[in-house]
Amino acid sequence: MVRLERFAEGRTPAHGVDGVVARMRALGDGWPPRDGVAVFNRLYLSVTEEVGRQLAAGTFPDARSAATLDVRFAERYLTAVGAAADGRRAPACWRPLLQYRRHPGVHPLQFALAGINAHIGHDLALALVDSCRALGCEPADLEDEFDSVGDILVALEERIREELMPGPDLLQIADPLTHLAGSWSLERARDGAWAAARALWALRHLPVVAAEFGERLDGAVGLVGRVLLTPLPD
Repeated sequence: MVRLERFAEGRTPAHGVDGVVARMRALGDGWPPRDGVAVFNRLYLSVTEEVGRQLAAGTFPDARSAATLDVRFAERYLTAVGAAADGRRAPACWRPLLQYRRHPGVHPLQFALAGINAHIGHDLALALVDSCRALGCEPADLEDEFDSVGDILVALEERIREELMPGPDLLQIADPLTHLAGSWSLERARDGAWAAARALWALRHLPVVAAEFGERLDGAVGLVGRVLLTPLPD
């Protein structure tokens, strides 16, 4: 039987963007730097801080909508980490990272990409639907905010590849890490998240179907994450 609560997870706000930032910092303080979730948390914290700066600067056309989307989005990640810490079952998209987070054969770049894959491929779509429900609007009304947050994430991905990829002498086309890193695209994941959000919104009056769609999306994104975390030789 499909569980309806999966579609409703993560709707509790984290007391604004500042609250999200505080929670991420607290999490990071408790993990070893090489921990796979810590690797992603540091990167995601920088994204959330940048969103906060842009909100303060008035960059977003609709600050309330942008903040709502950012917080609902972050809550998905924080809820998954909290579930794991409490011994509960996290969403399938996050399980590979949570399971492999201390594996010595996984490169930091793989941890970062697996976290972004889970968060964009699954969480972003559901966060957009959560935001529409909270704000009483349609996905199309939040497209500008969706794109603005996505642009920040694209810039983050570029920085990740610059900072975490090995030196140029190791970037051979046949190198397994190069192959894995090149097989995943944030742009494609973001496009998929937008399509999934629109589908979930269209199915909002069919909760059983919407829950099943969300569960299948969760599983598919988790499968990609498991591939991204394939342990590699030194």
